[in-house]
Amino acid sequence: MTLQSPAVALVSGGLDSMVSAALAREAGYRLLALSVDYNQRHHVELAAARRIAHALGAERHVVLPLDLSAFGGSALTADIAVPKEGVQPGIPVTYVPARNTIFLSLALGWAEAAGGRDLFIGVNALDYSGYPDCRPEFIEAFTQLAEIATKAGVEGEPFRIHAPLQAMTKADIVREGARLGLDMGLSWSCYDPAPGGLHCGLCDSCRLRAKGFDEAGIADPTDYAVRPGDA
Repeated sequence: MTLQSPAVALVSGGLDSMVSAALAREAGYRLLALSVDYNQRHHVELAAARRIAHALGAERHVVLPLDLSAFGGSALTADIAVPKEGVQPGIPVTYVPARNTIFLSLALGWAEAAGGRDLFIGVNALDYSGYPDCRPEFIEAFTQLAEIATKAGVEGEPFRIHAPLQAMTKADIVREGARLGLDMGLSWSCYDPAPGGLHCGLCDSCRLRAKGFDEAGIADPTDYAVRPGDA
C-alpha cells in the first residue's frame, strides 16, 4: 500500500462507520466514501454521512440510490414497528436482508473501478450475535468471494476487507473515536428518529450508543428525546 492508494469505506452516518473510515484515513489511504440510500426509515443518517465524509476529507463521496424497500422484510425498510423495549435477543427485526453483502458488493465494484484493493466496513462485536452479516466468518467469506468474482482477483490482485472494529465493544469504539479526535456528534445512530431531529433514546441502537459513551467515560454529544435508561 502506498500513501496514495484509494480505499472505499462504507459510511452509513453511524458512529461505527465513522470510526472505521477515520482509521482508513489514519492509515494513509485516499478515502472514497460510499453511502447507500436504500429508502431506509432513518434518512437523517444520510445527512450525517455527508457531514462525516466532508469532515474526514473524503476525496469523493457517493450516495448511491438503491431502494431496498421494494423488498421489505425489515423494520428499516417496511411498515414494521421498531422495538423500544430494550436490546433484543437473536436476530432483530431491524436486520435488513443481506444488507452488508449488498453494500460490500457495491464497494467492491467501486474499488476495482478506482484501482483500489481495500474496503473498510464498520461491523463490530456488539452486532455479532444479532446480525449474521457482521460476523468474522462473513468478512472472511466475502474476501474469498472477491478473489474469484473480480478481474483483479483472478489476475492475482486480491482485495482486503478491513473490519477494524470487529473485536471492539461500543465503549472501545467511542474511545477510538476520541483518540482520533473525531466530532462524534456528527454521527447518527437512531433507528426511529424523534421529532425535532432527536435520537429516540429507546431503540436498540440508541441504547447501545449511550451505553458505549457511558462505559467509555466520555461525554455523550447525542441529543435524545428520552435519555436511554430513564424510560
